[in-house]
Amino acid sequence: MEVILLEKINKLGELGEQVQVKPGYGRNFLIPAGKAVPANPENIAAFEARREELGKTQQNALTKAQARAEKLNEVSVTIAQKAGEEGKLYGSVGTADIAAAVTTAGVELDKHEVRLADGAFRMIGEYTVDISLHTDVMASIALVIVAEQA
Repeated sequence: MEVILLEKINKLGELGEQVQVKPGYGRNFLIPAGKAVPANPENIAAFEARREELGKTQQNALTKAQARAEKLNEVSVTIAQKAGEEGKLYGSVGTADIAAAVTTAGVELDKHEVRLADGAFRMIGEYTVDISLHTDVMASIALVIVAEQA
């Protein structure tokens, strides 16, 4: 299935590129999410008419993401969790917990923007967490997990 990308997508292509994707990926994700349209003559003509508008929209999103990244790079959050004697948490600290802590600290963050390469944290300690705000913008925050005082 060939589609026209309406925004930059990691590992797929840039705005306006016509790319070949698997039918399920195009039909079930890209097209319903508004990230692409089927590559047919009508959509190609419509895209060319909207190219400048879509470029400006993408540039605005990039600028906003860069501003948020500057704020996030300065953020350090501490999360208290119940832990055992050796520092092993009874639960875990995941993306939702980190997003809630950062939002409480004053910077808006969604859990889908938090990237945990090795999965949820299960030990107390200090960590650096990557935040993906845009395909071209990454930020990182300092996370400290401490044992909850009883």
